[in-house]
Amino acid sequence: MTGLIMLAGVNAFAQKKAEKFEKLEIEMFPKAKEGFKQVYIQLPVAKNENDLKVEFFVGAEKLLDCNKHFLMGNVKTQDLQGWGYNYYEVESTGETGGTLMACPDQKKTKKFVTLQPEIVRYNSKLPLVFYVPKDLEVRYRILRPDTKMKSAVQR
Repeated sequence: MTGLIMLAGVNAFAQKKAEKFEKLEIEMFPKAKEGFKQVYIQLPVAKNENDLKVEFFVGAEKLLDCNKHFLMGNVKTQDLQGWGYNYYEVESTGETGGTLMACPDQKKTKKFVTLQPEIVRYNSKLPLVFYVPKDLEVRYRILRPDTKMKSAVQR
């Protein structure tokens, strides 16, 4: 009996903690081209969404040396004709560029190397839809403002 009460308590806590999402509709977006995949981000409903931003990163895990690396390619914003929505097409062969410092230990570590990150407005009513080469992935983070505004220094 105690286990049942504890389980009910955990369930209630999980439901209270659960984020609320708008109904997701992505059927109007085109299908992915050969060699590409469609991925999307669905953001939870949030208070003051106008204060939030989303920073997204398109990249891949690679074994890299001590240099600073970046993925070569770009992200193009496309208009979903007749809907007024945007989606993102990624053009990249997966090649990386980077600095040319000498790495004394020649040790390679696994790193997530990305294209230039982009920041877009937060909108829980619309998914962020991406078409990326099959070997790349999309990661994101939500950017929140400080609670207080700060004043600039005057001279």
